[in-house]
Amino acid sequence: MGEYVKVGNLQVASVLFEFINKDGLPGSELNQEQFWVDFEKLVHDMSPKNKKLLARRDEMQTQINTWHRENKEMDFPEYKTFLQEIGYLEPEGEDFHITTEGVDDEIAFQAGPQLVVPVDNARYAINASNARWGSLYNALYGTDVISEKEGPYREGSYNEVRGGEVISFAKDFLDQVTPLKGHSHKDAVKYTVVDGKLAVTLRNGEITSLVEESKLVGNQGEYGKPSAILLKNNGLHFEIQIDRSHPIGKIDKAGVKDILMESTLTTIMDCEDSVAAVDADDKVLVYRNWLGLMRGDLAVTFKKDNKMMTRTMNPDRLYRAPNGEEFSLPGRSLMFVRNVGHLMTTNAVLDANGEEIPEGIMDTVMTSLLAKHSLLGNGKYQNSSKGSVYIVKPKMHGPEEVAFANELFDRVEDMLGLQRNTLKIGVMDEERRTSLNLKACIRKVKERVAFINTGFLDRTGDEIHTSMEAGPMILKNNMKGSKWLQGYEKSNVNVGLATGFQGRAQIGKGMWAIPDRMAEMLTQKIGHLKAGANTAWVPSPTAATLHALHYHQVDVKKVQDELKKNPVNLLDDILEIPVAQNPEWSPEEIQQELDNNAQGILGYVVRWVEQGIGCSKVPDINNVGLMEDRATLRISSQHIANWLHHGICTKGQVLETLQRMAKVVDEQNSGDRAYQCIADNYDSSVAFQAACDLVFQGYNQPSGYTEPILHRRRIEAKKNKCKH
Repeated sequence: MGEYVKVGNLQVASVLFEFINKDGLPGSELNQEQFWVDFEKLVHDMSPKNKKLLARRDEMQTQINTWHRENKEMDFPEYKTFLQEIGYLEPEGEDFHITTEGVDDEIAFQAGPQLVVPVDNARYAINASNARWGSLYNALYGTDVISEKEGPYREGSYNEVRGGEVISFAKDFLDQVTPLKGHSHKDAVKYTVVDGKLAVTLRNGEITSLVEESKLVGNQGEYGKPSAILLKNNGLHFEIQIDRSHPIGKIDKAGVKDILMESTLTTIMDCEDSVAAVDADDKVLVYRNWLGLMRGDLAVTFKKDNKMMTRTMNPDRLYRAPNGEEFSLPGRSLMFVRNVGHLMTTNAVLDANGEEIPEGIMDTVMTSLLAKHSLLGNGKYQNSSKGSVYIVKPKMHGPEEVAFANELFDRVEDMLGLQRNTLKIGVMDEERRTSLNLKACIRKVKERVAFINTGFLDRTGDEIHTSMEAGPMILKNNMKGSKWLQGYEKSNVNVGLATGFQGRAQIGKGMWAIPDRMAEMLTQKIGHLKAGANTAWVPSPTAATLHALHYHQVDVKKVQDELKKNPVNLLDDILEIPVAQNPEWSPEEIQQELDNNAQGILGYVVRWVEQGIGCSKVPDINNVGLMEDRATLRISSQHIANWLHHGICTKGQVLETLQRMAKVVDEQNSGDRAYQCIADNYDSSVAFQAACDLVFQGYNQPSGYTEPILHRRRIEAKKNKCKH
């Protein structure tokens, strides 16, 4: 750790102190000296409350562990009563609707894909921001949505057969969502705008128009010779792009070169699960990139195909409406920032006693300060047209912790001179106590909530840890079919709709984790819309463009309207613990489960600890690339810890499995020059020791979280590199 600067009774890492004073505060309309005085007061007042909430988590977990040990024969009514008595299950309270004001249309009214990216990676962050618009032709051509079985291969130079299939797919899409009267878009030879309407000339010389003429909302270029036709369906835009000089436009009868889809409506710029930020240097990188995004001047230069390239944030897109008026649409995704939760502390700031302060408190102050630059118009672009800052708050356990976040947001608004409820909150519904008390949680932030989202993996990790003493858990892959999970996913939407989220806030669903299997995603992920979610996470800009197709196929508002008619209380389903009843797994089945979990743990941890990569595509045991972050690590490590605790496997067996899988992971990473092999020396590999800690100390980790071990081991790995 570097040097500190004494600021009042605080010690602030000099790198953070200098960044905030030189970059964060100038132009913020705040006095530098007063900012640090206010920050110290906030830390002094809020840190003890934070500690008390964490102690309450530990107390409840101890009570639940004791109850399960003393009640091996589960009596469900007694279990439910017990949870009510200890305050784990709280009264639902009276009905209410959220009253959040000043929410941008991308959240309140539009339905569409959402990206989550590590904000410490500037290139990824800019790509995500620019993924507001994406090429449908490129997304189809470059993925398995267009099959290669009959030979239209992706690799090599342009494949005309494959290109033809892409164009056919895209024209089918146009026919589905913006059909022509009596004809197909495949018959079009010319698109023009005449008297405010789309006029489409056909092969036979006839001219036709849209079935629903209102779906034409604008164009680029001349009415008689447009370069783009802007259409709108289910609240989402797309462009038919026309250029007869383009290689693709040349061979298209209507000169269509591409369909440009409005794709990533919103992006979560992540300071949490996908980031490996363990010290002040790491945090300043996170904050610096966030400031660049808020001012619109973030840029990154990199080498690609032996050429140096610079990537910047896209400008808005300009159009002319059918009535002749000019207008623009955002060229960039609307950005949330995900702060860390209540658990971790940071050595970037030490309090009056020389102790680390809660990292979540620091995140709220700093990300809000930096976002104020966008509110004040200090850069090229404004993130929110409504003057709001959107902060996703993860890993909160129940209403009391959500109320703490609300108080923290109040205090930060006052400190930064922001109007009340400028800071909007996104509540991640990914912990069991929050799922069971979601309505009461939302009530605590009913004036500022703009988002709820289910998180299957973290939620499963907490499910396993909370009920660790109840018995051995079912196979990990069987969790998705379990009763508690089905109830949880449905209940989240039901509660969101019952509390008035429609037209005010997002109800989101989780990640598609297999970025190379886009054909499968197109088949399955439409289920998130049919379940009533108006956004869902995707692993890449390409995936966002493809997932956008779903929002044209399904009118989410109509789905939500139907769901609101028949609300169902699913509390008892969510409380059903996924314990294996009389498990009779064969030794082969047990070993296969251990192999799968151990390989996933090592594949992720080695990059996190040795290279500081918080999120990446990690090959699984079958060499299928999966998007991994700390949530996937939490479930895998907790699952083995649970089986160890209940004697399904032994410590020796798990250690042997980890050592064997280390060799597999080494081989999978053989092409990475920066990679450090694990199997060369297990005792000296910090990454291997971290993986062992996560499993063998998993029972005692707070809520089963991976952060304490990962942070400790990453700091150790950084120190080792400095020595060498």
